[in-house]
Amino acid sequence: MFEETLEDTFDVIDRALDGHKAELRKAETGMVTNVGHGVASVTGLPGVKSDELIKFPGGSLGIALNLDPDDVGVVLLSEADDVQAGVRVQRTKRSVDTPVGHGLLGRIVDATGRPLDKRGPIDYYERRPIERKAPPILDRAPVTVPLQTGLKVVDAMIPIGRGQRELILGDRQTGKTAIALDTIINQKDKGVVCVYCAIGQRSSAVAKVIAALRENGAMENCVVVMAAGEDPPGLQFITPYAASTMAEFFMERGEDVLIVYDDLTRHARAYRELSLLLRRPPGREAYPGDVFYIHSRLLERSTHLRPERGGGSLTALPIIETQAQNVAAYIPTNLISITDGQIYLSPDMFQKGIFPAVDVGKSVSRVGGKAQLTAYRAVAGELRLSYSQFEELEMFSRFGARMDKHTLRTIERGRRVREVLKQSQFEPIPAWGQIVSLVAAAAGLFDGLGLVDVAEAEKLIRNAVEKEAPEIASKIETGGDFEKSDRDVLVAICRDAIAGRYGSAERTGGGGEDD
Repeated sequence: MFEETLEDTFDVIDRALDGHKAELRKAETGMVTNVGHGVASVTGLPGVKSDELIKFPGGSLGIALNLDPDDVGVVLLSEADDVQAGVRVQRTKRSVDTPVGHGLLGRIVDATGRPLDKRGPIDYYERRPIERKAPPILDRAPVTVPLQTGLKVVDAMIPIGRGQRELILGDRQTGKTAIALDTIINQKDKGVVCVYCAIGQRSSAVAKVIAALRENGAMENCVVVMAAGEDPPGLQFITPYAASTMAEFFMERGEDVLIVYDDLTRHARAYRELSLLLRRPPGREAYPGDVFYIHSRLLERSTHLRPERGGGSLTALPIIETQAQNVAAYIPTNLISITDGQIYLSPDMFQKGIFPAVDVGKSVSRVGGKAQLTAYRAVAGELRLSYSQFEELEMFSRFGARMDKHTLRTIERGRRVREVLKQSQFEPIPAWGQIVSLVAAAAGLFDGLGLVDVAEAEKLIRNAVEKEAPEIASKIETGGDFEKSDRDVLVAICRDAIAGRYGSAERTGGGGEDD
């Protein structure tokens, strides 16, 4: 009797121990063995998966990035002072995710969805993994609808379509973010959701961007996802992927989305820092060999979906910083090979006061006229060719060579076209207004004006066309056929407006740069 009771007791103890062991296996805790700047080494997590969230004491989180046989390399997502060698960690059995939904519009968040604008918790639809597969080829549709930036030089000569990936690159302080900001501001009445992703920027610089968006009425239709330069490299690394997941929520519901990555240079640096801390082998120019892959799997998520998939689009404007105009460096060439074109900003043009400082000769859109309004196709091709000829002739004229009258006229007209392509920040121009200015420039209506008068003359002719030919302006905006008769009407209206203010358009006063 006593032996039976003892056996029953042992059975109860064994079952309790088995249950406790199963519970331990289920929880699967580990221990921190080493802590570095933004990374930690953990042992005792045999079942952990790549990109799985790891929970530290105090609520801090990390990502399992290195799965070595002896330990796990965990990237920290916050400054965790309480993470020390010897503390216990726990698996969460879920991958890194972020909130999505319309409640994010108008908000400033980090990659994990933590609000940074002191406006309370986020009202989100659900949480989704930040790493998601790009849409397959068969789910993609051609890029045919333009995404108007409001900038004459871009919309006319380097058109961007909805679903395209257009790289913005140039040296430091040449106006890269300004182009992206103007593009976001130009979408406020066009039904395009915007996501601005700041990676490794100074907090003061991001604050200026947010203030500009609010001042121009664009913030309510925009999500700002931010990882400041003082944040851990792990948080900077996952930020663009989280921003893409937030943007894909709207795209999959049939909406058009614009996302700006500002900038991927800092993203590559953050990844290099993590790789070196995790003792991964460095590659070309001390960057890891898979830096191409981290950007390609990000930008491949931008596309235009087929109608049966909702018909939404995700347009990406990645920004990259070059050094000493070296476009052939490692990171720029990687991104040029991934994207569908690039807008190159020249520091020389910037120093001359040509804003935006877009170098038309080095910029290209591989989608081209397929994503352009009809009126642009009728005007921009001829204008781009003549402008390229002007730039070559102007460079040649600096050597003091004697030129015939035709060449001099070409140079003078090119200077006025360059004046037309200049544009102040936060002043986007609608498509019909851009076409009016380009038609007038191509027709030589500004040739008799001084360079300082061109901007005022542009406003004058736009007001005249808006008043006298609103039906043509409406046709341009809706993408209708731009016929020769429409062009003739615009030229006549512009000529009369200029003649009424400045006299005959044939006068030749004030042609030089110094005038």
